Amino acid sequence: MYKRIVLLLITVFCFAAIATAANKRFTLVIDAGHGGGDTGAIGGAGVKEKNLTLKFALAFGRLVEQNCPDVKVIYTRKTDKFVELYRRAEIANQNKADLFISIHINALPKGHTARGFQTYTLGRSRRTGKNTGVLENLEVAKRENAVIFQEKDYQKKYRDLNSPENEILFEFVQDKNMENSIELAKYMQKYVCQATRRQDMGAHQDNLAVLRLTSMPGCLIELGFISTRDEEQYMNTSLATEQYARGIFNAFMAYKKRFSGGITVPYMAEPKAEPKPEPKAESKAEPKAEPKPEPQQEKPEPQEAAEATQPEPAQPQPDVKQPEQKPAVARPVFKVQILTSPKALKANDSRFKGVKDTSSYQESGLYKYTVGSSEDYNEIYRLRKSILDQFPEAFIIAFKDGKRMNVQEAIKEFKSIKTK
Repeated sequence: MYKRIVLLLITVFCFAAIATAANKRFTLVIDAGHGGGDTGAIGGAGVKEKNLTLKFALAFGRLVEQNCPDVKVIYTRKTDKFVELYRRAEIANQNKADLFISIHINALPKGHTARGFQTYTLGRSRRTGKNTGVLENLEVAKRENAVIFQEKDYQKKYRDLNSPENEILFEFVQDKNMENSIELAKYMQKYVCQATRRQDMGAHQDNLAVLRLTSMPGCLIELGFISTRDEEQYMNTSLATEQYARGIFNAFMAYKKRFSGGITVPYMAEPKAEPKPEPKAESKAEPKAEPKPEPQQEKPEPQEAAEATQPEPAQPQPDVKQPEQKPAVARPVFKVQILTSPKALKANDSRFKGVKDTSSYQESGLYKYTVGSSEDYNEIYRLRKSILDQFPEAFIIAFKDGKRMNVQEAIKEFKSIKTK
């Protein structure tokens, strides 16, 4: 009964999400950091962060508007005005955004110098090491997606949004949002650094208010260090505007190409399981009284055949064995990838944080380490959730016949097998 309720919940969610996606364009919210009385950081030459972030946000937005007619672009601000952090997130939530990108400029105290581009997604706080922001984000996801459960028939049966069934659903959606955000961060680091030739300072996770208050995938990007003289000068040029806008746009396009289809919920039953009524119709069509006499007339024949064919029982045997060979068809095997290393690691390496039974595979000259191995996606999904505190960037991968395959394709195959 419990499983049926969970399945019903996720099915309702999926149909609601599909119906919503069919009726709206991809919505992108671009957030220019600071504004108005909040100047943000100020460089040595007097350049203000609030002006740079607005300039880059508008330039990026124009590229999307000019090249993507299927994308609706919304700005948290288009002028030099102050917008509260909660209000920026509110704009994204109210517009049911598919993606949120917040643009900022980095800075260090006097006497310190750094250069480069960074991306942040929601995760444990760097300062406290706690996951409180992630938990708060889960509450935001519940609140913002609660409309899904307001349909007449559904609301009568399942009013408690804090029920265990709904908790599973919301955790899954939040988890997928965080996974997608990490992928977006990787695209940002790749394409922005390519376009601007800025130093790649990596993708990071932190408990940032503007991210934990939104209910969709997103990231906050730090374009460079306004406190470093040469980066301040570069970011204040028209060349930088063009290059940053192009890099962010390329990252956005790579993300949209991969994820614009929305979230794939692996538990949802495929609509293939409807051929069941057909066999019932055939079995009901058997009340014809004519087939019954025929087997009676054939009784002597089996007896004769039994005498004449006693040496031939070898023929039916292959027919019985053949169906047993079918399950040998390879199925996707899911694992959790926890870390990557340029060299092989020992089983007791501290980077495994005490996790045992790890395995590895090589790809692109790197050793990639995994835990768990199962044909059941749900089992591996739960395993990943259990080790997120130790490995926040752990993600699920899939193999078939010993070769790595696309996870989305593996999930589809898993679902089709499960519904048979």
